Amino acid sequence: MGIVICGIAGSLREKSYNRALLTAAQELMPEGVELRIFDRLGDLPHYNSDLEAGGGSPEPVAALRDAIGSADGLLIATPEYNFSIPGVLKNAIDWASRPANASVLNKKPCAILGCSGGVMGTVRGQLALRQSLLFTETYVLLKPEVLIGKASEKFDADLKLTDEPTRGFVQKLLAALVASIPKR
Repeated sequence: MGIVICGIAGSLREKSYNRALLTAAQELMPEGVELRIFDRLGDLPHYNSDLEAGGGSPEPVAALRDAIGSADGLLIATPEYNFSIPGVLKNAIDWASRPANASVLNKKPCAILGCSGGVMGTVRGQLALRQSLLFTETYVLLKPEVLIGKASEKFDADLKLTDEPTRGFVQKLLAALVASIPKR
């Protein structure tokens, strides 16, 4: 069996550039690597440890944990909201981070990328995401960084990533993520 990467887009928008970025990543994955996109962040209830204590994980939470846990690595495409990450993405990390020190995020190889309409891309959002993943001991790649600014100039009307230099940056990140996954 080949390598499996779980992809998560931190946006709920139907025409999200970050969701489109994951679709581009599916096309650009190294041979023998499959990117499975988890599309159910909007189904997750707000994190509440009472829900777990009352009888286990709600089904969408179990699905998220299974998607991450069954993958060899994680790829998160995050927008930047108010110099940070969207609440829905933070909520997903909070759910996936339990139980502490034994979560599906623990020691999971991870790469972060993101795009926005602004000039600086998602530099602050990615920094906030890295901070959230410190507690979970998720192995987030330091480089290369993929911080895509002016997203509307990089994607066409059908949300296909058409900017060749950006496609090259994404390919380098994906190769680095795959290289960081321990050999079986």
